[in-house]
Amino acid sequence: MTSYNLEEIATDQNFDEKAYLKANPDVANAVSKGTVKSGRAHFEHFGKTESRKIRLPEDIISNAKRRKLEKIRRLLRVDMQFIESANCFDFLSDELRSKFNIADTDAVSSNGYDDYAMALIKKNEGGMVLDCGAGKRPIYFNNVVNFEIADYETTDVRGVGEVLPFIDEAFDAILSIAVLEHVKDPFLCAKEISRVLKPGGQLMCGVPFLQPFHGYPRHYYNMTHQGLENLFVDYLVIDQITTYGPILPIWSLTWILRSWAEGLHGTTRDDFMQMKIGDLMGNPNIYLNMPFVKELPEEKNLELASGTVLFAHKN
Repeated sequence: MTSYNLEEIATDQNFDEKAYLKANPDVANAVSKGTVKSGRAHFEHFGKTESRKIRLPEDIISNAKRRKLEKIRRLLRVDMQFIESANCFDFLSDELRSKFNIADTDAVSSNGYDDYAMALIKKNEGGMVLDCGAGKRPIYFNNVVNFEIADYETTDVRGVGEVLPFIDEAFDAILSIAVLEHVKDPFLCAKEISRVLKPGGQLMCGVPFLQPFHGYPRHYYNMTHQGLENLFVDYLVIDQITTYGPILPIWSLTWILRSWAEGLHGTTRDDFMQMKIGDLMGNPNIYLNMPFVKELPEEKNLELASGTVLFAHKN
């Protein structure tokens, strides 16, 4: 199984401002907003201890990409038009953009694979694995088809999950990690994923349940484990539904508290940070008029909402 690392740990010797910002979109966003002076400033104060990375030049995968695209060509549907470039097969037409509400954005989705995903990729090193909603991957594999709506340097095929541009039973295995909450029609996307999986092939699909509003291009649906099962039960044999490591409840708890604190300012934030767990476990009604609740901005209220309500009318 051939792979190419596109990121490496930033050091004093290899530091490059553009490469650092490219590998760390949160830092790039902070620099653009003026809350951080520069990538170098972040690296000196935080990046070294956090083992932040730099992004390597994309030309290191150019030959590998060319070879992979030729392998992918035989897996493409013939009833859909596309634009072919040196980087990818682009099926993201204006019609699909409009139908599935795809919007351009500066946001970047970039995550590595966990041990379970790596095991699935390695198990199918002689076949082809579809990464449905890959984001910008830090490692480029010769047996993984990176399918995305964004034209990252690691993107191999561009399109929408609801209309996958691949022939039936094209892939030996499929990964879909933190994707289905972002698609307009997850039921149709699940049906398409099942269609392009070979008989005997394996699917690994992860979605959030208790996570705040997040992501690109939209965030439509969080799911219970029963909801996730319901998406695939008509097409696939469900072997197991579980949670582990990076998706255990502690991640939701710390995410919510950290983001809540980021929405507060001054003494209100300081007071909130001094509260104990026991101080936050009473009847919610007793907190409604407290500053840490009343002063949370609308943007944060929507991000962390317990629920939302739609009001509408018909003409």
